[in-house]
Amino acid sequence: MPGTADVAGQSTVLSVLVVTQGQWGERMADNVERFAPATWTVQRWAAPRVIPPVVDDPDEYLPQKLAPADLALVVGETAGVVQLVPDLVRLAGARAVIAPIDRNESLPPGLVRQLSAWLTALDVAVVFPRPFCSLTTSTYNRPPVLVNYDNALIREFATYFGRPRFRFTVDAERRIADAQVEVDSTCGCARAVAAGLVGCPVDEAEFQAGMLHHHYPCLAGMNQDADYRDTLMHVSGHLLQEAVKEQIKDHLAPTPYLRPQGRVDSQASTSSEQE
Repeated sequence: MPGTADVAGQSTVLSVLVVTQGQWGERMADNVERFAPATWTVQRWAAPRVIPPVVDDPDEYLPQKLAPADLALVVGETAGVVQLVPDLVRLAGARAVIAPIDRNESLPPGLVRQLSAWLTALDVAVVFPRPFCSLTTSTYNRPPVLVNYDNALIREFATYFGRPRFRFTVDAERRIADAQVEVDSTCGCARAVAAGLVGCPVDEAEFQAGMLHHHYPCLAGMNQDADYRDTLMHVSGHLLQEAVKEQIKDHLAPTPYLRPQGRVDSQASTSSEQE
């Protein structure tokens, strides 16, 4: 059965505030609440579904109070939510923020720069993984926009949720007999893919992983990203397929080599010349 690989004893105390605004964020909050280490506490706050692009009075949209949190995970669906983040950080006393970008329209580049400046002024660390499942314990994004970071709170979160990592057992018939999830996608996609791959022939696993990712469904955007020259949904799918391929690479059948008709081996050619 697919599950989370045993990392008992490695997790640390962490309190997480998940700020949601719809299905995308609620799916992530549900998955984090369900599979977070026992040492974590997870609270969520649902932002209003309608927030104007420019917020003149944040108090109109903010909660009266929030429980203390170390880390804020901001998974709103409109740019208006982002403008509430500095005040939410103050209310919760958070010292780090993860503001993922699975859809560029919800967090455009100009707002990324603005939020980064606001949080830097508050001495709060922030990362903007694009897409969310590119987050590792030391980096986020992919080339050509790979970014390094160093923050213990974000690293603790990324130990369990972020860029997918699996551990497979392959049986004598070269089928995936067991699929453990060492790092889950925050939305739970990696766990769903792992369940779907049990019993799959290893030679088909990478392709099937891509299909399972698409049908989960991934909620990343289908608009073209200027840096990747691809959609964030496709980038997310490639990340997951790479994680699967890493686990099955030693079990794959060798790629058949087709000799072009009329080709002469260099060794045979050399022998002929020597004669």
